[in-house]
Amino acid sequence: MDLRILLDIARKSILTSFDNSLLLNKEFYLNNFKDLNKISASFVTLTIDERLRGCIGTLQAKKMLYDDVFDNAKLSAFKDPRFKALSYQEYLKIKIEISVLTPFKKLDYSNMADLKEKLIPNKHGVILRYKNANATYLPQVWEQIPVFEDFINSLCAKAKLDPSILDETPDIYTYEALKVKE
Repeated sequence: MDLRILLDIARKSILTSFDNSLLLNKEFYLNNFKDLNKISASFVTLTIDERLRGCIGTLQAKKMLYDDVFDNAKLSAFKDPRFKALSYQEYLKIKIEISVLTPFKKLDYSNMADLKEKLIPNKHGVILRYKNANATYLPQVWEQIPVFEDFINSLCAKAKLDPSILDETPDIYTYEALKVKE
């Protein structure tokens, strides 16, 4: 599948919030791009001048790819709790990146050295789960945090966990992503 069609869907999804008269022809997309009918999980990341402006996604496939991207684009623009709602002026400046995720798999590991050996930077997205806390980093986060210890400690902080919980071998899951960006 040509992933660039996902960028078109995401951009137009956000634009419909600024112009209520604009409607996407969902049937056109689904009839002409069959992969959009597949149940898939995606993340939509928005940046302005290479700085994060919103990122929302789903880790587990529950909807058709078309709907998942459409919904996550709007959520990234208007409902990411880290940011205020995107303005139209910002919309004109955003760059969109979409990641279509593979199903995640639990990673068996015995300690941090074993985990470090099994995680593959720039390939693995990582989910950390411990009790009621969890967080994920997409594979491309390795580009900003390439050192394993920094990456895993930052993931703990994102989950609002102290890195000392790593000694208790919390659940770690990995996934991969096909990505496309403007």
